[in-house]
Amino acid sequence: MPPMNAQRRAARTKPALPGLLAARVTALGAQLHPDGVHVALAAPHAQAVELCLFAEDGHTEVARLPMPLQRDGIWQGVLPAAAGGVEGLIYGWRVHGPWAPHDGHRFNPAKLLLDPCAREVVGRYDGSDIHLDHDPAHPDRPDPRDNAATALKARVVADLPPPAQPRPVIDPAQRVIYELHVKGFTALHPEVPPPLRGSYAGLAHPACIAYLKALGITTVSLLPIAFRADEARLLRMGLSNYWGYSPIAWAAPETRLWSGTPGSTPRSEFRALVEALHAAGLEVVLDVVYNHTAELDPLTGPTLSLRGIDNALYYHLDPQDPSRTLDWTGCGNSVNLNAPLVLRVVMDSLRRWVTEFGVDGFRFDLASTLARGGKQVNYGFQSDGAFLSAMAQDPVLCNCLLIAEPWDLGPGGYRLGGFPPGWLEWNDRFRDTQRGFWLQHQNAPGEFATRLAGSGDVFPPARRGAYSSVNFITAHDGFTLRDLVSYAHRHNQANGEDNRDGHGHNLSTNNGVEGPTQIPEVLAARARQSRALLAVLLLSLGTPMLLAGDELGHTQRGNNNAYCQDNPMSWIDWQQADVALRDYVRGVLALRHSVPLLQGRAWWAPAPTAAQPGAAWYRADGQPMEQADWARDDHGALMVLLSTAAQQVLILINAEGQEASFNLKPGQWILRLSSDSGFVAPALGEHASGKDSGKAHRLGTVQTLPPTSLWIATQDGTAPTRSGDTSA
Repeated sequence: MPPMNAQRRAARTKPALPGLLAARVTALGAQLHPDGVHVALAAPHAQAVELCLFAEDGHTEVARLPMPLQRDGIWQGVLPAAAGGVEGLIYGWRVHGPWAPHDGHRFNPAKLLLDPCAREVVGRYDGSDIHLDHDPAHPDRPDPRDNAATALKARVVADLPPPAQPRPVIDPAQRVIYELHVKGFTALHPEVPPPLRGSYAGLAHPACIAYLKALGITTVSLLPIAFRADEARLLRMGLSNYWGYSPIAWAAPETRLWSGTPGSTPRSEFRALVEALHAAGLEVVLDVVYNHTAELDPLTGPTLSLRGIDNALYYHLDPQDPSRTLDWTGCGNSVNLNAPLVLRVVMDSLRRWVTEFGVDGFRFDLASTLARGGKQVNYGFQSDGAFLSAMAQDPVLCNCLLIAEPWDLGPGGYRLGGFPPGWLEWNDRFRDTQRGFWLQHQNAPGEFATRLAGSGDVFPPARRGAYSSVNFITAHDGFTLRDLVSYAHRHNQANGEDNRDGHGHNLSTNNGVEGPTQIPEVLAARARQSRALLAVLLLSLGTPMLLAGDELGHTQRGNNNAYCQDNPMSWIDWQQADVALRDYVRGVLALRHSVPLLQGRAWWAPAPTAAQPGAAWYRADGQPMEQADWARDDHGALMVLLSTAAQQVLILINAEGQEASFNLKPGQWILRLSSDSGFVAPALGEHASGKDSGKAHRLGTVQTLPPTSLWIATQDGTAPTRSGDTSA
């Protein structure tokens, strides 16, 4: 289509059409002010931009107003209150410019576009090909069909009042993360009223808050709640991107997680959830997806927002063929945070989640993509690049809890340990080592001990805190814990990809029967393995992360990629909860909370110092581990003695398939935990869990551990303290 140079010149030389005033606007998006709505859109390659207004039905376009001012790549203006610039206004953008895919430009004003800074979204993407920017039959031509009636639109909203609830202050050494899905946690919860199930309000219900508090976690990590657009392929199969990793509006809460309660909005209800969790002393972390968007790749994905606004600005384009986007995410595109205007959009949305909604931190999906440089550095990872530097200097964000998923799918994308001091990082090496050690009887003790001791080979102790490693056995992506010990293979047929999707290398076991069984021996083995894995997760040095439902025995029927299963496969079945396993997890977390040596306070040293606890490693026969012992793949029985001047803790590990005898160091050792039986001794004033919970277990000098078991013992006189007392 021809450039609209005449219209652009007219917009700059003549008074604005009735409705829009030429004025400098300081914030991107649409902001409500006493004089009206201030609007601004970053689109430096555009030749003209129109603000499109819609009736209350969200479908009928009632006005197209040319943006009167472009300055420094930002189109800006003011819609006076008298001309309709009021709260509740529904709007979208039409952006004019060249249709030149070979140069990276895909402007098509026939397509209404969602503001990337939208704070509330109207409508839902339906998967129709009318939302493609190109003619489906002729991809080299723009599609002339107008999609405004069904396109996503933004609603102008007023700022929420400042959060009233003070933020909790969590000791990083005591932090325990609990990863959950808002709907999956509440959809079947019997104590949540049916109208609230599956919603922000459902998670804020006192029954859910009480459960989280009683479990002993400190930090709730929510799977993505930013407004998403499901892939057309999934919609055709009656599925959806349930996990939420297909964002299209980074600053707008997902409306599908709103209860619809009269008098509330998605924004107010989510804010109320954060306030309720804060009132209970719990941190709130959001899983955020800034590495890609739901627009996927240019040939198959829809044009809903960024691609049509300024494709060459917002996305990394292939320098050899700018009609293609670089894809390090596996989702068809990669957002270009090296561009200052794009970085500004992202930083603005992050600050809004903190300042307006009150969240405490973020888990960044595929964070390596965010830290990639530009063409001049061959798109390599840069620890001092634009995004990480911006986060470090931002006065709002630098004090938030920042967690990286430290990899992507591109060259050199695996960057575990490469993020700056202060960041936490998901540690998949911990996951794989523990699975291999306990379930496959592989991995030498040296690798196991390194992960148990905080992965100091990855996180240099001179630069990183002992809590830097986010240790996990399972996460949303992969098998649940129950399935990890019940299935040797993935069973993802329900996803519609012929069981090709999801991880193929799971280091799992079925214990002789694939899936459900009633054989007592198999069930006992699975329970024993689950308790051992939970114990090593929650008591290793670092920051443990527990997947919601693992403590309840939640199963996804062998599906290890349930991202599109918004149904009982993914929802926690509270009626079938393994109450004994839940009580065991509560006990282990209480033990961790009451014993400073089991927290991420300091790196373990060969001998105790004033600043660091000592860690002495022994074979099962009581002799110090020697160099040859660390490398033996068949050696799954060892001990570590942790000590300070005031306390000693002995960890006994038997990951072998048969019982093992341990020669203990002299002393009055009291058993505090045995994973094989599920026994956990109480802290002072609390109750024990597991078999024989009422007995005090004093260990002898020779102790036999059953297969697949982890024990914790303390010296008599150094019993765990009451929760909250962390003095040594």
